[in-house]
Amino acid sequence: MIASIPHCHFTTSSTLLNHPILKKTHLNPPHKIHQFSQKPIKTPSLKEVGKQASLKEAYQILTRLFPDQNPLQFCPEEAYSSVLELCANKKALSLGKQVHAHMMKSCAVCDSVFLSTRLVFMYGKCGSISSAEKVFDKMPHRTIFTWNAMIGAYVSNGEPLGALSLYREMRVLGVPLDSCTFPCLLKACGALNNLHCGAEIHGLAIKCGYDSIIFVVNSIVAMYAKCSNLDGARQLFDGMTEKEDVVSWNSIISAFAANGQSVEALGHFRDMQKLGLALNTYTFVAALQACEDSFFVKLGMEIHAAVLKASHDVDVYVANALIAMYARCGKMDEAARIFYKMDDQDYISWNTLLSGFVQNGLYEESLKFFYEMQDAGRKPDQVSVLNVISASGRLGNLLNGMELHAYAIRSGFDSNLQVGNTLIDMYAKCSNINYMGRAFDRMADKDFISWTTIIAGYAQSKAYSRALELFMKVQKEGMDVDEMMIASILLACGGSNNISYVKEIHGYILRRGLSDLALQNSIVDVYGECNNIDYAKRMFESIEYKDVVSWTSMMTCYLHNGLPNEALELVYFMKETSVEPDSIALMSLLSAAASLSALKKGKEIHGFLIRKGFIIEESLANSLVDMYARCGVLENSYKLFNCISHKSLTLWTSMINANGMHGRGKAAVDLFNQMKVENIVPDHITFLALLYACSHSGFIDEGRRFLEVMQCEYHLEPWPEHYACLVDLLGRANRLEEAYQFVKTMQIQPTSEVWCALLGACRVHSNKELGQIAAQKLLELGPENPGNYVLVSNVFAASGRWKDVEEVRMRMKGSGLKKNPGCSWVEVDNKVHTFVARDKSHPQSDEIYHKLAQITESLENKGGYVAQTKYVLHNVEEEQKIQMLYGHSERLAIAYGLLGTPNGTPVRVTKNLRVCGDCHTFCKLVSKVFERELVVRDANRFHHFGNGFCSCGDYW
Repeated sequence: MIASIPHCHFTTSSTLLNHPILKKTHLNPPHKIHQFSQKPIKTPSLKEVGKQASLKEAYQILTRLFPDQNPLQFCPEEAYSSVLELCANKKALSLGKQVHAHMMKSCAVCDSVFLSTRLVFMYGKCGSISSAEKVFDKMPHRTIFTWNAMIGAYVSNGEPLGALSLYREMRVLGVPLDSCTFPCLLKACGALNNLHCGAEIHGLAIKCGYDSIIFVVNSIVAMYAKCSNLDGARQLFDGMTEKEDVVSWNSIISAFAANGQSVEALGHFRDMQKLGLALNTYTFVAALQACEDSFFVKLGMEIHAAVLKASHDVDVYVANALIAMYARCGKMDEAARIFYKMDDQDYISWNTLLSGFVQNGLYEESLKFFYEMQDAGRKPDQVSVLNVISASGRLGNLLNGMELHAYAIRSGFDSNLQVGNTLIDMYAKCSNINYMGRAFDRMADKDFISWTTIIAGYAQSKAYSRALELFMKVQKEGMDVDEMMIASILLACGGSNNISYVKEIHGYILRRGLSDLALQNSIVDVYGECNNIDYAKRMFESIEYKDVVSWTSMMTCYLHNGLPNEALELVYFMKETSVEPDSIALMSLLSAAASLSALKKGKEIHGFLIRKGFIIEESLANSLVDMYARCGVLENSYKLFNCISHKSLTLWTSMINANGMHGRGKAAVDLFNQMKVENIVPDHITFLALLYACSHSGFIDEGRRFLEVMQCEYHLEPWPEHYACLVDLLGRANRLEEAYQFVKTMQIQPTSEVWCALLGACRVHSNKELGQIAAQKLLELGPENPGNYVLVSNVFAASGRWKDVEEVRMRMKGSGLKKNPGCSWVEVDNKVHTFVARDKSHPQSDEIYHKLAQITESLENKGGYVAQTKYVLHNVEEEQKIQMLYGHSERLAIAYGLLGTPNGTPVRVTKNLRVCGDCHTFCKLVSKVFERELVVRDANRFHHFGNGFCSCGDYW
């Protein structure tokens, strides 16, 4: 635009030589360059230097031309113009300033409007908007080219308001606009999303008669698209009489693609192909941007084919667009193939492929590619660092994340808001809340995302009180709160079991009108976590349009509150609403079936998974393995386990735990050794499952060794639960003194779990002296688990200390805790039936009690059964104790199982508490006298009864 000003008689600039006026000039430039220092030297012309892009050489020639050239053969404006153009193209601000200083010294050109305009243009291109303004403001005379240059400088430097302000000044001064003014003004309107101003300028273009100029029309189309007025863009495009301009088509395709209307964008691309128009780089890039997900992968591949057909050499812009398209469509192999075929990758190429790896969950690959980028001599920029910090967080790779944090500090990226937010998120995902907090505190500027991320990080890392504190700070500072932040706060409320705060937040949500479906589901979840089943149910019922998450939340709520039957029943109501369960819902149902040992229900869910084409891997595989194990069918767990080709740590741990609960300690140890051969690194949960298996199989030496391996070989600090397992292991083997000594020498303060394990062993082995010590320690800790109080009470009852029993029960009542009643379940006719002690609520209650009386009589006559009243820990008469034993919930469930299942089939019973010694004897005799296999799962483990024997070997 500036170069077209016909100010000099001749020029070496390529743009000036093409000017129509200059084409009429027939000047013969000399064949030799001018002499310097009386020696004939052939110096390259400024035009030749420009082609070689040697700014330094061009400037040197410029400074030597002035003192030595004949004024008749030398045009200073042309010389300065050429070098300024070169500086603008190369964004060489420093050299541009030197040329400006040189011009100031040359009185011949200091008042040139042409060169001043050139300076405005150069400064704008080089990003120095303040310098452009200074030159512009000092100009006594300005042409339309000057105004256009200044407007263009504002737009290209991200200051659209400055451009529109200058436009208004032009209107006030009556400066006539030309066709080149409109594209910049329209771009400024688009950047500001100012449709009103854009429409005004569109009207002015019509008034000035520029609406027929194609590049002005294209700019108007682009403006309407930026302002999300696709109807306006479409009407303008459709109204064009001649549609042979490629830029017009590119504008409308880009408009639809940028606004997420991919089908329309690709439809116009098809129309353009049908017209036989020559497709260029911008066409392909716009069409590829419209292929926004895997649904468009086929069309994306067709565009790729069209690119190859148009030219064998794919330029870098199209190659980058192809990489981005394949990455969005999940075709990372294709994206990488294009990248490695490129002759010269730029930063966008590297970052696009790197982002693709991260977006597709290929975090390990993204880290490897990042190192490859560095090996190729590419210094990571802010985009690269952002992607790899994010990948490190997803992998939980704290060390790598910290290295990148250090690099960001050295490179000055850490002051960037987006980098700071990503660092907070990375530390949160790596569960390092200390560094997360420091990264947040170091941020000079924080936006709403910063606060949302840090609160979510604390909530997810179980630092619930800190999350709530920051939320209060957000409210005090008057910041808006959105659904995402509220969801994090609800998580913190649920984790801290703060029901009053949950109600406050619920009220706040209703007052602010934030109650969308996702939040309604979260409220159901959090009421369930706080054990308020009534509020959860009322909230669930108030949701008008329930999705699969709503139903899953309610199922999870029932499961959390020990109501697996209700969770299973909920699925029937869910089917009536035509909502299909997803994998998460099905895992909840599998958990409910496992809780009840409802094998038929579990098999039904497994069958549904197969019919619906779910891929049985990862979490689903873990849930199925666990379900079959907890339903007593360990062989099915093994079948599933062996079918999974890529076994995760969680799956190995589930299988080890499955063997442990069935008393197969050797198999659990063998699995652990096999896992080590597969180079799977165990975690805390794996060792907990392993120690549990050793405990239930009496593997004392192995248990000690595994605790040592955990600490020394894998550098995992034991949790209280690990110590409790070892205490339980020693206690079961009646090595109580040794267990007590171990407790006293523990590296951490013994918790209630540890003393509970020792107390339980003391009760089994009737060690009253040590039991009293453990009971006292347990009471001093004030356990929140009602089961611990019951255990202490039972120990005192076994010693006949009824006053102490009463005191413990009163203390328990004062703490608001209630004893969990004994409850047993049995699956008959594809329905789970529930029984509590001395239950008479079942419709077939009379038949059940009659059957139980027959069973007891048969056991007394044929098996020599005699009730062991020592297991009744109540201060009542002997006869009453016998009746209490006869009414235990598992006996009622067994009686109903024998009534309702065919001869020869196993009876599967689940109990929520430990089976007492008398009921254990009862089950052994039933299996022998009635020749039926009994599979009983209590709170401790599985008992497989057959032919008068139990798989636990009377060791439970």
